[in-house]
Amino acid sequence: MKLSQLLKAIIVGIYLLSVSVLLQAQDTFIAATAIVEHPALDAVRDGIQEFLYENGYSEKNLKYTYESAQGQPAIAAQIARKLVGEKPDVIVAIATPSAQAAASAARGTDIPVIFSAVTDPVDAKIVSNIIKPEGNVTGLSDRVNVAQHLILIKEILPDLKRLGVPYNPGEANAVSSIKVLKVAAKAMGIEIVEASAPKSSDVLLASKQLANKVDAIYCITDNTIITALESVVKVGIDSQVPVFAADTDSVQRGAIAAIGFDYHTLGRQTGGMILRVLKGEPISSIPVQVGQGTSLFVNPNMAAKMGVTVPETILKRATKIVE
Repeated sequence: MKLSQLLKAIIVGIYLLSVSVLLQAQDTFIAATAIVEHPALDAVRDGIQEFLYENGYSEKNLKYTYESAQGQPAIAAQIARKLVGEKPDVIVAIATPSAQAAASAARGTDIPVIFSAVTDPVDAKIVSNIIKPEGNVTGLSDRVNVAQHLILIKEILPDLKRLGVPYNPGEANAVSSIKVLKVAAKAMGIEIVEASAPKSSDVLLASKQLANKVDAIYCITDNTIITALESVVKVGIDSQVPVFAADTDSVQRGAIAAIGFDYHTLGRQTGGMILRVLKGEPISSIPVQVGQGTSLFVNPNMAAKMGVTVPETILKRATKIVE
């Protein structure tokens, strides 16, 4: 064989080997989707990717895609069907509407679906059994202890009688949260006053409607409301009505206080569940989990802008004081 032919053969061989290695290296495909982008859900997404990168994966051996439905359930359904057609190793669905869409689209396939930041997966009909999920779906819930939240609000506002809650009646997680909240509030002598906000553009008006009727406003883990949280905060300042939240990320955006887990940590916990599936553990043997850890975030400066002074006892036990 001539030298030129030998060199050509070597070059072709190296190219084919490189392609083969590349294809083998990128044999893991995770497709993630979320109903909308806001700090809490973005933190889940980032936490997932961070955990996987710390546990053997990188851009060299992992194809990781992400798509947002921009707050539109119809788009979430389109994305879910598209992802199922792409046949990833795992579909990750962040927040209830996206999880509902992914679970529905993947039904009857063998593609594992792992959800995160879903308040009540049973009520949302994503799974029927949280201990032993049926089919190919499991994940993590971000259900919060609303009674604990009400106690915190009462500690700051001892005379609290009426608590306003803006929510999207089209979000299953929001409806579920309202039900649980009403039960806990009734036991504490607090009346829950609701205001409907089907779209993020409705949140400002809903908050204004509540401001004249309530002693404080409480933002549940409703993606529509959280996306437009700044509108609620503005009403709180303008009307001198204290605004509280169910998630700690919202305190950094203007709510006075919240007790909850860190959504970045929730993402890392979700990453751990994904890793178990990638290692071959049957998804039906992985029970639905609830996010771990509780933190107290307080924003005393924002409280002052809303005419409230946070008691020193709360500041002393705060995990984080937002300046």
